[in-house]
Amino acid sequence: MVVKAAASNALKPSTLRIGTRYRANRLNGPYDAIVIGSGIGGLTTAACLSKAGKKVLVLEQHYTAGGYTHSYARNGYEWDVGVHYIGDMGARRTLGRRLFDYITDGQLEWAPMDEIYDRFYLGDKVVNLRAGKEGLRHSLLASFPDEGEAIDRYLALLGKVAGGMQWYTLSKLSPALVSPLISRGLKTVLPDCFNRTTREVLSELTDNEELIGAITGQWGDCGVTPKHSSFMVHALIAKHYIYGGFYPVGGASEIAKTIIPVIQAGGGDVFTYADVTDILIEKGKAVGVRMADGEEIRAAKVISNAGVINTFERLLPKEVTDKIGYRQEREHIRPSMPHIGLYLGLKGTPEQLGLPRTNFWVYPGANHDSNVENFLKDPHNAPFPVVYISFPAAKDPDYQNRWPGTSTIEVVAPTTWEMFEPWQGTTWGKRGEDYEALKARITEQLMEVLYEKLPQLRDQVDYVETSTPLSTAWFCRYEQGELYGLDHTPERFEQRWLRPKTDIPGLYLTGQDILTCGVVGAMIGGLVTTLAIQGLRGAGLAKRIFVG
Repeated sequence: MVVKAAASNALKPSTLRIGTRYRANRLNGPYDAIVIGSGIGGLTTAACLSKAGKKVLVLEQHYTAGGYTHSYARNGYEWDVGVHYIGDMGARRTLGRRLFDYITDGQLEWAPMDEIYDRFYLGDKVVNLRAGKEGLRHSLLASFPDEGEAIDRYLALLGKVAGGMQWYTLSKLSPALVSPLISRGLKTVLPDCFNRTTREVLSELTDNEELIGAITGQWGDCGVTPKHSSFMVHALIAKHYIYGGFYPVGGASEIAKTIIPVIQAGGGDVFTYADVTDILIEKGKAVGVRMADGEEIRAAKVISNAGVINTFERLLPKEVTDKIGYRQEREHIRPSMPHIGLYLGLKGTPEQLGLPRTNFWVYPGANHDSNVENFLKDPHNAPFPVVYISFPAAKDPDYQNRWPGTSTIEVVAPTTWEMFEPWQGTTWGKRGEDYEALKARITEQLMEVLYEKLPQLRDQVDYVETSTPLSTAWFCRYEQGELYGLDHTPERFEQRWLRPKTDIPGLYLTGQDILTCGVVGAMIGGLVTTLAIQGLRGAGLAKRIFVG
């Protein structure tokens, strides 16, 4: 096998850079609002506010804009880091597509994946998910012909949760004073299954463990197994992909690339290498930010897309967060799972190599909770509870125009923070031989999973690069390498304080932590933040996006 396994200390910088490098003398204030972080939630809020006539400054500490939607290129290959596939992009009338078209002025194009967009390997059993409502039903029936009643009842629940989600989303805009009243009102309009655990709900439909394993085969899209996840987030993911998967033409970096001109058209800026160290608080109100170079930038609104934990524990003074009771609220939330990422480069086109536009989900067996529990007991020796394999070069019809004669594959698997904690605080690319040896062992283990499903690739891989939770912490500032912000448990979704408008005047939150994970979830979170800021003035935007 000819593999150039990249040693961290030999890596060259990515050639893909979106945004303008920060310099204090490039600031063109005054700005109406400052957004900390250029993930899709922050970019969405910034674009929507820009279209409402506001001048917005977006500050991104990474070398490129986009957060988990950015791409990077190295050694003649290009990968995305989080946009493996997105649902609901095939028709312009869907909420997600309407919002994407709005914040990009219709400049972002989408390519469909194969009709079979997800393939689950549940031990020895293979289940293929086909696009379309009937496609999903027939996919499950083909593998479980005696479970028709359970499957139909399950599909009906997906519709009930989708209907209830509108009320849950609107509740994020209600004033904090009426929060108890809103909570009681939600209980009357939301279906009973809405915020119970996924396993509880599905166990009432069937006792077939393999069917439950197939139905929850996308649990990696939220990072929480059925016993611990809210059925609401499971149902949203399943409904989101019911018409199949789509990929941005030109790669994931096209997302930020097409949104930034909308922000700039309103007079705003998107700066990279722009490290915010503090949110400035004066007389109890957020009035701006302090940069790593000491520069202070002021605006009437400060919007954090840095994540709830980062915002309240690293950017705000402790006396301020203590005053609003954050310490007590913190007990009800926890970071989501960390992950390992393999980025593979191959010589040859996807057609030549036989690479599909289908995601592979490889499991040791159908019981996802047991798979994770076994892994946590012995992470060095137990099989990974899931190995996700994605083929971005096959999904993107423009890839060969940029990188002719090559292909890429991404492999993602959950891990534990404890495995990498000994190297916390070390510098990227300079973590020592023991760290590199651990990465090499994990890389070999994951590569064997890939070769088992695609044996024709065993002598075709030209380049391998492995990221760990420390890489995520270094580049995305999620301290424990969490992939999905906050864990998507029922308890998390009961937290009324996870809303755009904080108890600190002038400070707002945006992105995946105020609603749900995923590109579209975080993007709708960005829209909800805009509506919280605009108030009644945002009614027209709400109608345009939510109603069409």
